Amino acid sequence: MTSMTYSSPLIAAALTLVSTATLAQSSEQSQSEVRKLYSGRMMPDEQVELSRHIDRLFPTRTVKASSTPHEFGKRDASLEDFSLTHDGVTYDIYDFMALNRVSGLMAVHDNDVVFEQYALGNTPDTPWMSMSIAKSISSTLIGAALNDGYIESLDDAVSKYVPALVGSVYDDVTVEQILLMASGVAWDETYADPNSQRRQMLEVQLSQEPGALLEFMGGLERAHAPGEVWNYSTGETQLLSAIINGAVGKSASEYLSETIWANYGMEHDAKWWLDSEDGQEIGGSGLLITLRDYARFGQFVLEEYHTPNVLPEGWVAESARPHEIGGEEIEYGYSWWPEGEGAFSAVGIFGQWVFIDPDNNMVIAMTGAQPKAEAFEIVPVTEFFHALSDHLANENQ
Repeated sequence: MTSMTYSSPLIAAALTLVSTATLAQSSEQSQSEVRKLYSGRMMPDEQVELSRHIDRLFPTRTVKASSTPHEFGKRDASLEDFSLTHDGVTYDIYDFMALNRVSGLMAVHDNDVVFEQYALGNTPDTPWMSMSIAKSISSTLIGAALNDGYIESLDDAVSKYVPALVGSVYDDVTVEQILLMASGVAWDETYADPNSQRRQMLEVQLSQEPGALLEFMGGLERAHAPGEVWNYSTGETQLLSAIINGAVGKSASEYLSETIWANYGMEHDAKWWLDSEDGQEIGGSGLLITLRDYARFGQFVLEEYHTPNVLPEGWVAESARPHEIGGEEIEYGYSWWPEGEGAFSAVGIFGQWVFIDPDNNMVIAMTGAQPKAEAFEIVPVTEFFHALSDHLANENQ
């Protein structure tokens, strides 16, 4: 029998080739999963798994929580007689959770948990990908940076804090115009259209090339003068992450921990999706957060609304109100959605929500797995939350 021997360099080279091929296959599979999600072509169990474990597919950075979490009180509230009638159909809390594919729902009144339920296999320890709630968190960090003196004025040009955008289409756009999504830069947010700028951005994001997202944003075209037209753009909130990094000199994850996560008292570490290995946070999506910490974030914002500490005086109210853009009142604030009657929300596609009602001192947090990115809710969420907030507040009187 003839024996064959291989040198160490040959073995190392072979192992490297196998490892590279395996990583490439894994990367392609990860990218395919995310494309399926955005296209609305993912089976329910696959969507739930992806929403819990985006950190297994792409690099993330940890947002450190507190060793002494903010404590909620506990108060039993009856919802047996609560319902909402919409278009002639009456829905109770069980209908709402089942029909809207809710994975977790929590209501906090006067800092007391009055309702907390989980579904789809989730528990209090299950993290859930935030999607656009991350936009509202990024916006809140801009407020903290303004309060801390890292940002001098919302009228500053974005390029003051992001040198990579000097000379680009964003060179004369202000920080406030980015917060309001009124840069005038051309953008199509259609999630299911692979030719939209949103999906083009996703492809750049999936490539995991350092600096590629900023280069992509800087290469966009102008459609209107800055401040004249409102146009919802996830790309704008990627710039918020870059502004935080440039102004503060720290990653958005580290600054989020310092100002809110550890400072206020979140229970679990969060994880934030990065644009590349050890790169920049995706400012508009990709934070893994538990339901209770979504509620704590809402409680933090509610308390800052009443008694500012981390954020500037009046910041939350300004963030949460409609704004006039180009002579038209737009129902959008600083990456927050006004909901009428003084309430406002952070909202993410596929069914995440942080609803804040200052008049009732109420926070309602929700995670979900709706099969399509937009307009799929069977029971209207905002209407249901307003009714639930009023019911729970009145029950305690």
